[in-house]
Amino acid sequence: MILSTNTLVIALLILMLVITIDAFLLRMKMRRMMRCKAGDVGDALISLDKDVKALEHFQKEAEGYFQNVEKRLRRSIQSIDTARFNAFKGEGLGGNQSFATAFVNEDGDGVIVSSLYSRDRVSVFGKPVSHFASELELSEEEANVLGRAKAKVSK
Repeated sequence: MILSTNTLVIALLILMLVITIDAFLLRMKMRRMMRCKAGDVGDALISLDKDVKALEHFQKEAEGYFQNVEKRLRRSIQSIDTARFNAFKGEGLGGNQSFATAFVNEDGDGVIVSSLYSRDRVSVFGKPVSHFASELELSEEEANVLGRAKAKVSK
């Protein structure tokens, strides 16, 4: 069956009308999508680029700040341990009022503070610590608190 010319023309006109309406609706959707607070997509992209650069700048500042905090944290006291003891065992002079306390950072640098208590006086001593050791002789109690402080840092 051969179609008449009129039928073909009408079919083509209907097809053109459908394509024109579809193109119009597509254009309307595109306009709605392109609208934004900044005005158009170009302005929005420029604004987003500025925001990304600001975030990158903030990230660099934050990284520098955190590196500084990390350095300071490594130098700060990381472990403290205290032991109370009777410095004058058997003599009944001190009770358990004497103590030794170790303050060390994660590198093992710090100080041991010791107090020897007796009824007539209290003596306080400080001994520097470097790499979990002291150049000065440590008492048994001081060595014990330093060892426990070291164990706490390594956990």
